[in-house]
Amino acid sequence: MKVVILNRAPSNFSPSQRFRHFHYIGLNNTSAIKFDTFSFFSNQTWSIYHKKGNYLKKMLGIASGFLKRVFLLFSMSKYDYVYIHREATPVGPPFIEWMIAKLLRKKIIFDFDDAIWIEISSDANPFSSYFKCSWKIKHICKYSHIVTVGNHYLADYAKQYCKDVRIIPTVVDTKKIHNRLKNQNDTPVTIGWTGTFTNLLHLDLVLGALKKLKEKYQFSFLIIANKDPEFKDIDYQYIDWNINTEIDDLLKINIGLMPLIATDFQLGKCAFKAIQYMSLGIPSVVSPVGANCEVVIDGENGFWANSENEWIEKLELLINNKSLREEMGRKSRQKVIETYSVEATQNMFYQLFK
Repeated sequence: MKVVILNRAPSNFSPSQRFRHFHYIGLNNTSAIKFDTFSFFSNQTWSIYHKKGNYLKKMLGIASGFLKRVFLLFSMSKYDYVYIHREATPVGPPFIEWMIAKLLRKKIIFDFDDAIWIEISSDANPFSSYFKCSWKIKHICKYSHIVTVGNHYLADYAKQYCKDVRIIPTVVDTKKIHNRLKNQNDTPVTIGWTGTFTNLLHLDLVLGALKKLKEKYQFSFLIIANKDPEFKDIDYQYIDWNINTEIDDLLKINIGLMPLIATDFQLGKCAFKAIQYMSLGIPSVVSPVGANCEVVIDGENGFWANSENEWIEKLELLINNKSLREEMGRKSRQKVIETYSVEATQNMFYQLFK
């Protein structure tokens, strides 16, 4: 069996791609299924796409991506399934998907892990929402043989347009990569957050609590991201995200943060920050929004926090109690192994192609 995978980003650059399907492909070392992957963006275009400026280069990179997709259509006949992550093209209508499903009669497996039908834009590409054609997501769902999503909120949307919708959570490899347990003997305690620069705004929910805690306790605040937030009124350490040091950097954290502003778009988040912390035995404090409530059980393997006072209260408990951090850390890792690991979900992925 041959499967073609259409991605947006080059290999190893997009967390969504890495943790939605790349680890399953790596596991597949038999001849039963052969996966071929093709990215829309080149390395060069991807390196500037989320930065301000360079609009001409971005437009040329997008044009090149479209041409690659069109030429790829001529080789679709050799594939049994077409697996599309997020969309075949990041802008424009679902022309490629329509061609694959309606003209070439290929079975599409459509995967997404965000509420990508909601129009948003970034500071780097402020006008992108006009060209993304977010309305196309419902049409891609209609064209698809199977839709796979990361949580129930996304599934409820997809079920309006596709009969076969399956939830496959975003997971980690607890045997080969996320395979260590945090040593909670470190002093001072480090409270940490990891993510992309587009999600830094959520830290506004917790900065006030951290400032007040700093007046009472000695701890470090660590941010691991692809852009320094350059906060002026709070002490913090910044580490530039690096795939080669990702696990070592995460293991510097004693308590993980996942604040989320409760919007329709954020309800589509798959609690992946918490899953990463928990896989390494790091207890987390999260906003009780969407999938966070399924992954983190309040008071058992982490805490929920809804207000500044609750952030202070829950973080204070973990700062002062190493035994609690260790106990919650063990329960956190066990939860990930049982539900949010490659081992627990790999059969769900391979069943897509039966």
